[in-house]
Amino acid sequence: MAVVKLEPFALERLQSTFEHHVDFNLSESGVQPLTLGELIEDAASREALMAEALRYTQTNGTQPLRESIAALYPGATADHVLVTNGGAEANYITTWNLAQPGDEVVMMVPNFMQTWGLARAFGANLTAWPLIAPDADGPSRAEAARGEGGWRVDLDGLERLTSARTRLIAICNPNNPTGARFEAGDLDRVAAIADRHGSWLVSDEIYRGAERDGRETPTAWGRSDRVIVTSGLSKAYGLPGLRIGWIVAPPAFTQETWARHDYTTIGPSGASDHLAAVALDPRVREKLIDRTRRILNANYPVMEAWLKGFGDTFTWHAPQAGAICWARYKQAIPAAEIVEKVRAQHSVLLVPGDHFGMPAFLRFGFGGELQHLQEALAETERALRRLFTD
Repeated sequence: MAVVKLEPFALERLQSTFEHHVDFNLSESGVQPLTLGELIEDAASREALMAEALRYTQTNGTQPLRESIAALYPGATADHVLVTNGGAEANYITTWNLAQPGDEVVMMVPNFMQTWGLARAFGANLTAWPLIAPDADGPSRAEAARGEGGWRVDLDGLERLTSARTRLIAICNPNNPTGARFEAGDLDRVAAIADRHGSWLVSDEIYRGAERDGRETPTAWGRSDRVIVTSGLSKAYGLPGLRIGWIVAPPAFTQETWARHDYTTIGPSGASDHLAAVALDPRVREKLIDRTRRILNANYPVMEAWLKGFGDTFTWHAPQAGAICWARYKQAIPAAEIVEKVRAQHSVLLVPGDHFGMPAFLRFGFGGELQHLQEALAETERALRRLFTD
């Protein structure tokens, strides 16, 4: 039996090594996390939390929590849901269940590269499915008014890349790192392509709910009986420290994946399960999503003005969702070198495009507290002007 060999997960290792040792962290893709006091506001809720035993909880997630998650996906029930330790575990055990040696996996790129590394480690053959980049000159006024002109899915390209050997198609919607959102018609066709070849469609929807215009991104759920959704509370909800994620899938698949969950983390924290159920109460959820969108809409104009201040150095398209801005730069200096020098000399952490398979890009996170963001960008500007003029 072949030994699984994992390649380094460059993005996660960069963040875990440095994010707590810099003055300014612009590598984060979520919004400023809530405090426990902000989530648990009234006396009764606090009393209920204090009474929560620090015990093993239901390993696939308690019934109330799974019902709350299922309510986000039309037609789903608690039996369709498996609660995991973060979206990362959801992606891990889903890929572990699906990707076997010799299978073909088609993956949207650029993308969060966890599934890419895992599928390769499990012996699958990876095929990149590139998004169509925006026009270098930016969208026309008419396109901008319609929210168009950004990164787009290449549906004809997907048709060419898939076959009866394709085990799964992996997408991220809204997309990390571009912030692009893909609409119902695109998802219908992607699901139809997967169906035609007997493939699974795995849709990472961790940024769903973090849309700047307030219109929730369509879910891939329900577009065929071979759709699997992974998500969690980290990005759109501002609750990454709870480490609550989930898989929504046909019940038979959920059962199979639960068996793998037994071999990984066994179950979520009981306290986190309790707090997640609070967060997904419809009234609380609405407040959390509104908070995220207020942060994005307050902060993105600051990010955009900062980029414009560099003249024609950067090209980018305004993200539709997520606290991330994906910007290409003109200079020949490698992105990894930029990131290292900015970190070492100015204590600011950025993400190089190399970690998404696209050199000459930088990913800026703009979801932090506004004054801190402004200070971080000022320090980043000092660093980049030095680097770009040397």
